Amino acid sequence: MSENSKKGLDAKAYVPLKEGESYKPYIPAEESIAEFTFKAVGLGILFGIIFGAANAYLGLRAGLTISTSIPVAVMAVAVFKILSKVGIGSTILETNIAQTTGSASSSLASGVIFTLPALFMWGMAPDLLQMTILAMSGGVIGILFMIPLRKYLIEKEHGKLPYPEGTACAEVLVANEVGGNKAKYIFYGMGAAALFKTLTSWIKVIPDYAAVKIPFIKKAGVGIDLSAALFGVGYILGPRIAWIMVGGGLLSALIIIPAIAYWGDARTVPLFPETVNLIKDMSSGQIWTRYVRYIGAGAVATAGIITLIKSIPVMIESFRAGAKNITGQSEQVAGNEKVKLINPRTSNDLPIKVVAIGVLMVVLVLALVPQAFGAIGGIDTRLIAALCVALFAFFFVTVAARIVGLVGVTSNPTSGMTIAALLGTATIFLALGWTDTAGKAGTLIVGCVVAIAASISGDTSQDLKSGYLLGATPRKQQMAELIGVLTSATFVCLSVLLLAETFGFGSKELPAPQATLMKLVIDGVLDQNLPWGLVAIGVGIAIVCELLKIPSLPFAVGVYLPLSTMTPILVGGLIRHWVEKKTKNKNQLEERRERGVLLGSGFVGGEGLLGVGIAAVAFMQSRKPDGIGTDWAGSELLATLAGAIAFALLVYWFFRTIKKAG
Repeated sequence: MSENSKKGLDAKAYVPLKEGESYKPYIPAEESIAEFTFKAVGLGILFGIIFGAANAYLGLRAGLTISTSIPVAVMAVAVFKILSKVGIGSTILETNIAQTTGSASSSLASGVIFTLPALFMWGMAPDLLQMTILAMSGGVIGILFMIPLRKYLIEKEHGKLPYPEGTACAEVLVANEVGGNKAKYIFYGMGAAALFKTLTSWIKVIPDYAAVKIPFIKKAGVGIDLSAALFGVGYILGPRIAWIMVGGGLLSALIIIPAIAYWGDARTVPLFPETVNLIKDMSSGQIWTRYVRYIGAGAVATAGIITLIKSIPVMIESFRAGAKNITGQSEQVAGNEKVKLINPRTSNDLPIKVVAIGVLMVVLVLALVPQAFGAIGGIDTRLIAALCVALFAFFFVTVAARIVGLVGVTSNPTSGMTIAALLGTATIFLALGWTDTAGKAGTLIVGCVVAIAASISGDTSQDLKSGYLLGATPRKQQMAELIGVLTSATFVCLSVLLLAETFGFGSKELPAPQATLMKLVIDGVLDQNLPWGLVAIGVGIAIVCELLKIPSLPFAVGVYLPLSTMTPILVGGLIRHWVEKKTKNKNQLEERRERGVLLGSGFVGGEGLLGVGIAAVAFMQSRKPDGIGTDWAGSELLATLAGAIAFALLVYWFFRTIKKAG
């Protein structure tokens, strides 16, 4: 057993490496233990099917999905412990492969439910074969495009890109392996978060949201999602990026929304894309939904383009490094001789030729198999659409993999990137004259595959971060991701078809808010009535950020996402900042930091597990999960105060538990 396995993760797991330093994974590269086994992959497939279906319901109901890496890891730990009692042992790397395989389905579900319901709304409902082809294509191409970026994003940017869920997942698995006092904080955090989630989202005795209106500023307000998971992510993430994202959210909540409200007071007709309500009659939430999200989408797309331009040198370097790995070896010049260096196990990716062949096969399937694009015309049309998929998927995989390194999978603005892909594709189709219903469907299908690719790349990068910290073999994790996509795609699509048949999309039960927005974007471009002015404002915001040396991507994410999503992340980051500033003793600082990460990981896992459980129960019962306390006792204000106090007590308990460390 390695020295690390007695102590947990190496201290360098959380900080940037200095020149000449290297990170020592939990399982050293020279050790070879069981990893890619039948029981690990099989368990991952089973969990992937369950969580993928539940997440599909949740996304169609609420317009968002949750990361299931940690819930799957916790479930895998529990099952493997049971198996060990009957003599079937397992290793930490097998558990990691199980969660890698199982978590892929949630990202797959995100891309599907954010886009394809729009086809149902157009009266062009896809069948199971078409949906499965699209889901598999998006998943495979997203994983493949991520492979040559791993060395840069995961290894070279270690400590600079925290990958909060990936780090938390590694902590969960190590805590289980080390046992003793360390493991209990994971389960303390899980229990506290699950209890809080029960109070807010299951029996609903307190709200899951608190907001305060800002006086003297029209329709301005700040809010906070009372979420233990987001708080935990904030602690893992730290304060710097959280501050930048909250800055973007404050710009939306305190400047953009009031500015639109003041400007709209004198208008006597609705402002597109709203066609019914006047601005003066709209709430701040409605203004955000109808206008600010377009601004945010423009900002995210522009910041993504800027990020891509900045990343071109490192991307070239990543692909060059990948090309040298075709034989699993690299070369180093020593004097006048080339010395072959065998890659260590922990740096062994799938070869670049696999990436190239795989991407080519996906493009050919989309172009040559008529069922993929359904009603779209001949092979020439499908080929152009397939090339659009490859182009936009490559771009947004790069962007998404970096975004989740900053803010985590839960806050990955997949819908914003999908909107940008839809805008680009719709513009191309408009230039070619493909503006009929088939053209709209083709645009949406391109967006669907790109959305899945961007979503799965975020999940893959988090899993590869876990593997990097644990000492997994990247090649085997990448194979596990591919298996997870191919085995769960049909079941995710089946659950979507079942929900469509039962409730219909755009209904009160399943409003499918993201897909409704995608439909609006496509209709706007191809019918030539998109609010380009709003998109242009977002473009300007991203450019100004760059000129002011503010990281444009996290700021744009803050503009796009509700401020209430960012505020609990900031609270967690501030707690982390206080701990690091006030603790002078180095050993005590390490103990407090580690305990906080373990508790934060438990928060993410506990809320995630219960959230999936609520969604799964609702899915099996084919109805909305009804709460007991939907009519608050007393008043809305008292209920909000109760929720805020309960959240404050949770934060205080977290803080006190950390302070006792060391």
